[in-house]
Amino acid sequence: MGNCVYSRLPKPERGKMRVHKINNVNKALDFIASKGVKLVSIGAEEIVDGNAKMTLGMIWTIILRFAIQDISVEETSAKEGLLLWCQRKTAPYKNVNVQNFHISWKDGLAFNALIHRHRPELIEYDKLRKDDPVTNLNNAFEVAEKYLDIPKMLDAEDIVGTLRPDEKAIMTYVSCFYHAFSGAQKAETAANRICKVLAVNQENEHLMEDYERLASDLLEWIRRTIPWLEDRVPQKTIQEMQQKLEDFRDYRRVHKPPKVQEKCQLEINFNTLQTKLRLSNRPAFMPSEGKMVSDINNGWQHLEQAEKGYEEWLLNEIRRLERLDHLAEKFRQKASIHEAWTDGTVPPAPSFRCTHTLPALLAQDVAFQHVPGPRVGLTPCELDYYDSHNVNTRCQKICDQWDALGSLTHSRREALEKTEKQLETIDQLHLEYAKRAAPFNNWMESAMEDLQDMFIVHTIEEIEGLISAHDQFKSTLPDADREREAILAIHKEAQRIAESNHIKLSGSNPYTTVTPQIINSKWEKVQQLVPKRDHALLEEQSKQQSNEHLRRQFSSQANVVGPWIQNKMEEIGRISIEMNGTLEDQLSHLKQYERSIVDYKPNLDLLEQQHQLIQEALIFDNKHTNYTMEHIRVGWEQLLTTIARTINEVENQILTRDAKGISQEQMQEFRASFNHFDKDHGGALGPEEFKACLISLGYDGDAEFNRIMSVVDPNHSGLVTFQAFIDFMSRETTDTDTADQVIASFKVLAGDKNFITAEELRRELPPDQAEYCIARMAPYQGPDAIPGALDYKSFSTALYGESDL
Repeated sequence: MGNCVYSRLPKPERGKMRVHKINNVNKALDFIASKGVKLVSIGAEEIVDGNAKMTLGMIWTIILRFAIQDISVEETSAKEGLLLWCQRKTAPYKNVNVQNFHISWKDGLAFNALIHRHRPELIEYDKLRKDDPVTNLNNAFEVAEKYLDIPKMLDAEDIVGTLRPDEKAIMTYVSCFYHAFSGAQKAETAANRICKVLAVNQENEHLMEDYERLASDLLEWIRRTIPWLEDRVPQKTIQEMQQKLEDFRDYRRVHKPPKVQEKCQLEINFNTLQTKLRLSNRPAFMPSEGKMVSDINNGWQHLEQAEKGYEEWLLNEIRRLERLDHLAEKFRQKASIHEAWTDGTVPPAPSFRCTHTLPALLAQDVAFQHVPGPRVGLTPCELDYYDSHNVNTRCQKICDQWDALGSLTHSRREALEKTEKQLETIDQLHLEYAKRAAPFNNWMESAMEDLQDMFIVHTIEEIEGLISAHDQFKSTLPDADREREAILAIHKEAQRIAESNHIKLSGSNPYTTVTPQIINSKWEKVQQLVPKRDHALLEEQSKQQSNEHLRRQFSSQANVVGPWIQNKMEEIGRISIEMNGTLEDQLSHLKQYERSIVDYKPNLDLLEQQHQLIQEALIFDNKHTNYTMEHIRVGWEQLLTTIARTINEVENQILTRDAKGISQEQMQEFRASFNHFDKDHGGALGPEEFKACLISLGYDGDAEFNRIMSVVDPNHSGLVTFQAFIDFMSRETTDTDTADQVIASFKVLAGDKNFITAEELRRELPPDQAEYCIARMAPYQGPDAIPGALDYKSFSTALYGESDL
């Protein structure tokens, strides 16, 4: 009857008469009744007169009230509760099956199992045999009496010898075991509370470690990537720059997208962790130095700033190198032409055996002056071209040759002044031929150069301009052909006069090196180059038409994808404001919405493929769309991040609602009030908006408004998020464990001591949680300390941030 609390009874009457006995028994019965025991059909007279049946019934009622009645497991009746307790405690023992308080106990194993479950060191359970009930029962009764202070109420032989043991006797005896182990029950409750608290802490620590690891990895990746994006040292060749462009494409398509997801997941993990910490009454998580969400955002902004001009720089460099290669090739063509010209036109050393007259020779010198200098044109000599040295050397050689030619011409002229005037008529014809042949030859030289000239165009309009100019050139060819025939006719006339006058000419026309053969050869070359030029221009026209097709193809896709992303962003904004239905409905709706966004990804992939074709074609502008691939990539990343954050916000609201018992109606009321005052739909309230929102909900926030703001806006950002708002609105309904409760639980496990030992922790807690405590508990320093004593009080306060772990 250990649970009965004996208060003072009235003093008994000392008389021996029947009336005195009846009065004394009535005093006892009144006391029993005052304790809530209902005694039916029994009075003092029956007890005084020795009615055994009535008296035993009364005793059973008292036992039921004081030994069993207060046993309540899961709100069941006393008998059912005790039976349920027995079943739970003996569940691990396969050869025990407690279904009642009679035959389930006959073999004695259930009694032994109860003792072994709570005090395994007292029973060698594995040595017990089901077919030896007397030994089993006696073992349990003797151990109970000796070690548990449970008096031996039953005899083993009485239980084994009867078909159905007395239910009330067994139940009464079992209740003694229940009360004997009630201390263990308290320890179990305390251990459960500690386990729950430690599990929360371990999960939170795991989330913190995950955050720190993810943050470190992400920051390291950002640190490595920024210098690569900021390296704007140009390469020497187009091929090298195109490789850099290909590396950048890989970065944009392969390497960066997972990092965007990591960054988003990191923020989500951080927000979820902070929500869980608030809900479990723990202090907010403060990441290591340099690993705050703001640090990651700053690093990310720096990354995107470095990335911003990189692709444009690469394309401009490729364009510059393309122009440089074009100029170099143009120079080589011109250099080859003029080297050939120079090699063919260096005049011979002066000869006084010449039969030409002085005026003719002087005229020859004049004709030579009409021959233009080398048209090397614009050279890449002064540009940063990788082959500049060879170009410069060749350029100098041509100029030197020309100077030498001029010098020789000067010497020749001096010598010619000393010769006589000869062959006047032929000479005049030769001179006429030379005067007309030189510019015609120059025209052909220029035409050949123009027909072979390389060109760089970027639009259909530019190539059509070149085609138009080429068509205009072709229209001049008939006139040029007539001029050629006229020049050749002069040469033939000179030949005819010489032959008819038997004049033997000493050689070719002294006024020019441009022979009729040269004129015909070059004219033939012009005739061959014209169709080649036609072909090159038509090919380029086809290429530009293809480029225009690529532009239109990209723009038609971009003009669909770009607005789609913008619309989705606006829709998410509306969804997060309206938030219709239960939080679960909202979560389901948002996740479905997220799936529809992810399913749209192939449209982005197609756009990326079209963009790559545009880059490979070196197309640098697109007048058909305002959307660049860069804008669309950034918009897509923002869209994925925004939907993930919105989903996380609802998940955190569900966590808060479930932890703090907020009803759906309350949550909707909070949301409606918040949205009403969130005028700019930014998802946060300023101080004045927040104050008005509190007043609308019946809170008089004026008096302690500054204190409330410090709670809902601990970082002093001047904004109150919806999560912080519902945390505040529900803070008074919080039912969480506290440091004091955990200290009290440890005190139970420690047997009321001010310290606990590693052995006690290992005995009472699961292994991983026991080791978690042992590793973190400081040594106990009190005057009652023993070797190995651990301080559970400082450990408990540290769990809630009131001291340091």
